[in-house]
Amino acid sequence: MKKLLMLCCASLLAACSTPTPPVQASLAGEVFYLQRIPLPPAATLSVELQDVSLMDAPAVTLARQAGPVNGNVPLPFQLSYDPRQIKPGHRYAVSARIELDGQLLFINTTQQAVNLDGHDAQPLRIKLDPAR
Repeated sequence: MKKLLMLCCASLLAACSTPTPPVQASLAGEVFYLQRIPLPPAATLSVELQDVSLMDAPAVTLARQAGPVNGNVPLPFQLSYDPRQIKPGHRYAVSARIELDGQLLFINTTQQAVNLDGHDAQPLRIKLDPAR
């Protein structure tokens, strides 16, 4: 009888516990630009998820994907981040840039805000503009 009571209590506690959030979440999307020019094979794409809440401080990077450009636009990306780093009341944005040998070729000039509440439209589409 004692074991049955303990088993019932354990089951009730398990049912009432708060579920643990997943250890990884992700944002998927693509980067594009309107100019009809191919990228050099040595060009690199960098996409970052950032906390942009503080006005007088640099943005805090939560996730980053960087590497060589493979193919033509649109260029796909996938950012994996830890949802436990997301703070209520903070603002988050995704930024992207294409560089060649450390020289900026394209960058997003408008902020791509994301809520990170599971309701962001995916895939994200980030428009880049020429840096020059």
